[in-house]
Amino acid sequence: MTTNEQAAAETVDVIVIGLGPGGEEVGSRLAAGGLSVVGIDSMLVGGECPHWGCIPSKMIIRAADLLAESRRVEGMSGTAVTTADWGPVHARVRDEATDDWNDQVAVDRFVGHGAQFVRGTATLDGPGRVKVGDRTFVATRGIVISTGASAWTPPVPGLADTPFWTNRETIATDTAPASLAVLGGGAIGIELAQAFSRFGTLVTVLEVGPSVVGPEEPEAAALLTRVLEGEGVTIHTGVKVESVAHDDGGFTVNLEGQDPVVAEKLLVAAGRRVVLDALGVDTIGLDPTARALPVDDHLRVEGAANVWAVGDVAGRGAFTHMAMYQADIVVKQLLGQDFEPAEYRAVPRVTFTDPEIGSVGMTQRQAEAEGRKIRVGMVDVATTSRGWLHKAGNEGLIKVVEDANEGVLIGATSMGPWGGEVLGFLTLAIQARVPTKDLEHMIYPFPTFHRGIQAAIQDLHEV
Repeated sequence: MTTNEQAAAETVDVIVIGLGPGGEEVGSRLAAGGLSVVGIDSMLVGGECPHWGCIPSKMIIRAADLLAESRRVEGMSGTAVTTADWGPVHARVRDEATDDWNDQVAVDRFVGHGAQFVRGTATLDGPGRVKVGDRTFVATRGIVISTGASAWTPPVPGLADTPFWTNRETIATDTAPASLAVLGGGAIGIELAQAFSRFGTLVTVLEVGPSVVGPEEPEAAALLTRVLEGEGVTIHTGVKVESVAHDDGGFTVNLEGQDPVVAEKLLVAAGRRVVLDALGVDTIGLDPTARALPVDDHLRVEGAANVWAVGDVAGRGAFTHMAMYQADIVVKQLLGQDFEPAEYRAVPRVTFTDPEIGSVGMTQRQAEAEGRKIRVGMVDVATTSRGWLHKAGNEGLIKVVEDANEGVLIGATSMGPWGGEVLGFLTLAIQARVPTKDLEHMIYPFPTFHRGIQAAIQDLHEV
């Protein structure tokens, strides 16, 4: 490095690359704590979650759920006549969630904490150095990488040449298509599939695996499939997509051994991938082809001094709540505060279908793969007192997995109305390692969905 290059470099305490939820949290709190911080992002501050992910998608799902609830009035409380209209949904996404995909409010919030914001593509340039455009920054305390993940396009012949949708185009659409093929039956694909179906779109889900929502318990996947098919969604699992074509008539998805699927629009929701090669991680001794950055329980990147990673790029779960959890650990380290190392035994997730699927910890399959001695218990939500009272739309289950040797829960699924809310109790039980015998004999309020937890625990048996 020449003397001129040294003089031109701008020195700060911390450089944050990527201002999704985790990166914005790190940069804002460090700046508010008195450190000099520069945050760099080529996209919108706030990242995927507020602009194309969690927030707008749940607005769409909330609207779709209201339509479903109105259709449940018959036989319960009279009659209701509802006309589906995508217009108010799009208007709310545009105006309330994304401000027409403008991040000025987020930028002002970030800068308001005392941080500097630079819009551009950041590239690592050796230890402690980051380039963005014609500027170079040097970090005296560290670099925090929070670059997230991007929608993955599977290598299907013809697909890349078509105007397919990712979650971004799907969220931004101002009309609900007449028909929609969804390539991928994971959380993103299946949530949007159900939502569009409820607005009158003819939806077909194509999943290469043996079931939709593959990471979930098989009982939950089977129940969700039954519910969706009952609502008119067509689901094909175990498919092999041979090619995709597009013309004025829409998309044609050609399948091995099955009739092709034709639809006006195609949503590709086949997963997300961390992209490291353009970040220049090789300049600090890291593998640019890795699926994620290797981090320890302090979120320090292994093999790179004074570099931390949070969120998707750290490889511990593509959830906003994970990024925020990890951000807190990094912030406290860089501010010299006491902190607890990262611990992942009770990581919760929710698939916001109707019924919701909330999960935490291990599934039965994962526990068995580790060779644990386990007991499993399950209850049908519809058979509980609250489920019986709820009646229409009461499909669900609660399943718990216990380590029989330790006498504590190590995994649980809460599926049903507000399944994600019921999950909070189970997450606490697993995190705090509450003895199962205590969970069985505590007092649960009647009549609530939470009482199903007690019934599931009372059903525990060896498998």
